[in-house]
Amino acid sequence: MKNEFAEELHEVFERFGRIEVKRMFGGHGVFHEGRMLGLIANGRLYLKTDEATRAQFEAKGLAPFEYLRRGESTRTSYYEAPPEIYEDREEAARWARLAWEVVLRKGSAKPRTPKAGAPRKGR
Repeated sequence: MKNEFAEELHEVFERFGRIEVKRMFGGHGVFHEGRMLGLIANGRLYLKTDEATRAQFEAKGLAPFEYLRRGESTRTSYYEAPPEIYEDREEAARWARLAWEVVLRKGSAKPRTPKAGAPRKGR
């Protein structure tokens, strides 16, 4: 099943750089250079935050992504993207850069490289 919203993000973030959208956990992950900087769930885009950036999202009244875990709501570090990014490519790039800086600070989900001497898949 094709997700039109996910497909539109390539255009939304064109001034930020190349992104990949991959299906995962009933939603989609948004990746740049092999690292996840956002997620799509329930038709909404969420961007990665940390202590340094979260206040900017909260100041705009943007909510965190939450899910139920063992019957309790669990809040994540991903906050909803501001609606203006869908109309303003410079704003989209600015908010994507905020999320990307978090990824770089955290060293999150680096692409895996095989260890020296480890057998490669398919060989």
